[in-house]
Amino acid sequence: MFDKNTGDSYIATMKQQLDELNHTMQELEAKTQQAREEAYEKYISEMAKLRQQSELASDKLMELKDAGETSWNDLVIGTDKVRDAFIKTFHDFKSRQ
Repeated sequence: MFDKNTGDSYIATMKQQLDELNHTMQELEAKTQQAREEAYEKYISEMAKLRQQSELASDKLMELKDAGETSWNDLVIGTDKVRDAFIKTFHDFKSRQ
């Protein structure tokens, strides 16, 4: 037999639970959006660093092309260091994606 009071109480309890769950979902969505934005900002920052290192490596390569014999060895050492730093940064960045 249906009892209106019991039915109304059940409906009220169910509505409260759904409202709480919906509110929690909204909070989670907001946190997810914030995390997404922070991750994107970090991505942009890391890409800027990679571009800067790439440009530095390209500049060193140009120096090597224009170098005479006397400065060649010094430039090779410096270019290797720049290249290695660029490669390491690139692989670190790639592994975090």
